[in-house]
Amino acid sequence: MQEQEITYNIHEPWKTLDPWQKEYIAAEGNCFLLCGRQSGKSAAASIKAGRRAAMNKNRAIYMLAFTEKQAYNLFFKTLMYLKAEHPNAIKYDKGDRPTKHIITLKNGSRIFCYAVGLTGEGIRGPTATDLFVDEAAPMAREVFIAIAPMLSITKGNFDILSTPRGKTDKEGKDTYFYQCSKDKSFTKFYVSAEDCPRHSKNFLKQQKEAMSDLEYAQEYLAKFLDDLQRAVSDTTIKKICILKKRETILENREYFIGCDVGRKKDPFTFEVIDRTDRDNIQQVENLTNRDIPIPESTRRIIALNESYNFNKIYIDSGGMGITVCDILREEDETKRKVIEINNASRRYVEDGEERKKGILKIDLYENFLGLIDREKLLLLNDDDIKLSLASLQIEMVNGKERYFGNNIHIVEGLTRATWCAKDKSLKPYIN
Repeated sequence: MQEQEITYNIHEPWKTLDPWQKEYIAAEGNCFLLCGRQSGKSAAASIKAGRRAAMNKNRAIYMLAFTEKQAYNLFFKTLMYLKAEHPNAIKYDKGDRPTKHIITLKNGSRIFCYAVGLTGEGIRGPTATDLFVDEAAPMAREVFIAIAPMLSITKGNFDILSTPRGKTDKEGKDTYFYQCSKDKSFTKFYVSAEDCPRHSKNFLKQQKEAMSDLEYAQEYLAKFLDDLQRAVSDTTIKKICILKKRETILENREYFIGCDVGRKKDPFTFEVIDRTDRDNIQQVENLTNRDIPIPESTRRIIALNESYNFNKIYIDSGGMGITVCDILREEDETKRKVIEINNASRRYVEDGEERKKGILKIDLYENFLGLIDREKLLLLNDDDIKLSLASLQIEMVNGKERYFGNNIHIVEGLTRATWCAKDKSLKPYIN
């Protein structure tokens, strides 16, 4: 039997709400949402926030997430809802027009959008009537300690939502998000992707086949699992993500670039490393393309090479990555610098003979995490990098570690860039 197509308006999700979304939007008090990926939690929260601001005077609603991009995603959906359903409520006077961080309504309500980062230090101080915290699972306990006083005077509402990221952190302590799941002061909403009418059965079947049982259970069935743990602790992230971006490109340095190739939903990441001092390897660039054609992203590598004169260019050559490698090999300045790393196997030349090495992904991660553990790697002080590190998880499969995560594209690029510390010979691979 052919699967029935579900009509869903991505631009106006408030017109096609699921029953649980309607129930959640109407709910008062603190709410806890544990949802599978793409199940509609952010859309529901944005509608709830917009409706609450439009229908109540003098609300101070804060939308918070780990990074600015995540927070703005929720905030932008709220603005679209208000423009469509409450267009006359928005204030457009000089100085009060909607910005990327504030929406002011004529009834005195205001909606704010902020990133909290690793500690929440930047959000201390304001008083709120409502807090909406999106993608909360990887956030450190310090964040919630910082934002809790915002509701102390108003006795306001706290909505916390996320896909799970295991029960415990790197130190084995229960995460704040997991503790909220056991807190009786929250009204709980549990939403599996398999119960979401927008997901096709064929899509979920493909995802289940591509993932381990544990990864699928976490990402799509929204289950807290004991066997999945963070790979990098918050303490470590604070310790290594300390560098400021250099104002100029230093000459006579050993620069390497690692890329994780993406096109549509997945970003294309460019991570530039300075390996001049092998005991003090430093990240100097973190760049990302989204929804950009592969040839255009490849030209960005060529442009970066003109500036940095890379020693080597490490590319994820699986899938679309092989196109990147082919284009780079057509250019005189990059053709001898390309190193293919495709997470599966590689062929290379050693002592005049072609050899083959097996699974490489675990080698990449062991090298990357080893550099961190030995305090030989420092990264940029960037919230997107910190989130990527915080999203990296480990599970054991047949006695071997497996690394995965929902926001690890930057880490994937970094594992390739930092392979320069291991790849001492830097002999070229062959096809």
